[in-house]
Amino acid sequence: MQNPPTFVLVHGAFANSFSFAPLQAELALLGHRSAAVDLPGHGFGATYPAAYQTPQDLGALAAEPGAIKGVTLADNVAHVIEVLERAKRNGPTILVSHSRGGATATAVANARPDLIDRIVYVSAWCPVALDVGDYYAEPEMADVDPGALALALVGNPAELGLLRVNFRTADPAALNAFRQAFAADLTDDEFRTFLNTFQPDENLDVGTSADRAQAATWGQVPRTYVRLSADASLPPALQDRMIREADALTPDNPFDVRTLEGSHLRWLVRPKPAAELLAGLAEL
Repeated sequence: MQNPPTFVLVHGAFANSFSFAPLQAELALLGHRSAAVDLPGHGFGATYPAAYQTPQDLGALAAEPGAIKGVTLADNVAHVIEVLERAKRNGPTILVSHSRGGATATAVANARPDLIDRIVYVSAWCPVALDVGDYYAEPEMADVDPGALALALVGNPAELGLLRVNFRTADPAALNAFRQAFAADLTDDEFRTFLNTFQPDENLDVGTSADRAQAATWGQVPRTYVRLSADASLPPALQDRMIREADALTPDNPFDVRTLEGSHLRWLVRPKPAAELLAGLAEL
């Protein structure tokens, strides 16, 4: 009898493995094992400067070095491959990515499709026709506020070599921008709780055209796209466009498309429907 699959979970920007804990609990209660990845410079590898604590010293925070400086998409890919190699010893693997984590998952499947039995994107970047950054100029992103993070941006990314955002801000405008972008359908307490799982630093590298989905490798892996119907940061229109582009790239292996109700973060805060959906994919 073949062992059941292991879900390998890849987080998005400014996030870490901690945000997957409620989902992992639900998966475990359904009888499924999972491994949540901390990409390099995330989780306990992140930098939390003393100036980030209260009372905050924003001047010092703007100049403090961060461990994630210099981390590349290739570093993320190497780390996830190592996790998949270990997980694969125990049976099939299902690689699940969220948000910016999709760029890493796509590049992993380009490099080592043999390690992945199914790849799942949950409102995640799946670059096919364009690089990730170029999609922001497309009509599907017209309603996305590019300044949502800028209101709380600290320091000069070019000088720091990383993106640094003050998620501990008390600025009502910044908090409202975060809320509308990521969690408009959560309670105030749920929103602030999740905000406190974010880390201040993120790396700058989201890959190049070489990291887009490749038909000969990535395109051979069975795949599922889980649309988030009320996502304001990666809108359904763009999710659908990436699905169409991927299906055009490999029409003989189209996306299995599912939909969950809610915002960018709701599925992680109230994870039972998502866990049930993922458990169903384990039977495919």
